[in-house]
Amino acid sequence: MDELKPAGDDFLEALKQFTAARIGLGRAGSSIPVKQSLAFNLAHAHARDAVYSDLDAEKLAENLGEFDLPVLQLHSKAAYRGQYLQRPDLGRQLNTESAEILESHKAAHDIVILIADGLSATAVNHNAIGLLKVLIPRLQLAGLKIAPVCLVKQGRVAIADDIAYVLQAKLSVILIGERPGLSAADSMGVYITYEPKPGLTDESRNCVSNIRPHGLSAKQASKKIFYLVQEAFKRKLSGVGLKDNAGLIGN
Repeated sequence: MDELKPAGDDFLEALKQFTAARIGLGRAGSSIPVKQSLAFNLAHAHARDAVYSDLDAEKLAENLGEFDLPVLQLHSKAAYRGQYLQRPDLGRQLNTESAEILESHKAAHDIVILIADGLSATAVNHNAIGLLKVLIPRLQLAGLKIAPVCLVKQGRVAIADDIAYVLQAKLSVILIGERPGLSAADSMGVYITYEPKPGLTDESRNCVSNIRPHGLSAKQASKKIFYLVQEAFKRKLSGVGLKDNAGLIGN
């Protein structure tokens, strides 16, 4: 650590450039300084706001227009945010109206892309389009037939299984807001599932997480996701049986 230690400064200061985690906060007597205490409370407020944020489906649908793909606006069985947080099972299932919408779009597809609010709609609102601007052209150039993009309010990861199964998609990719932390309220995750169907559990999926400006960039994430998609089709599996052997992803 000696080479990281600035002259006359706490060595932790040099580490702050590598992480948004709270390190080197200092102290005031037996407590932390007032400035750091206030910053902690602000971060906690941002995390709570992210949990209760709303999916901006209209703006997302408008921005998705550039890809010339149909967009379906769907809703889980969780009618409101409080119910969504208390009943995870309802966030994994479509409500009746959304199920009927899907039935009218049944067709064979290679891949379906879904966007769900998860535990931070803020993360999806900020990061989904930037990622898809890089990812969708890659998928199209690979000759994959993409189903209508599905925007899902009050949705959890497993709702992609039911949706993909109805749309007869061989693989699902769901972009979803991750649980906010006190250093990141805008982190988005992407879950990839081969042969999605009702009843699957998380060992059947691959996850690429921490997609945000101060985490994994859209370009890095799209490379990793595209690699996993290609490998899933090649090996006809996903989840614990599919490893990321692509090595380090460059900028």
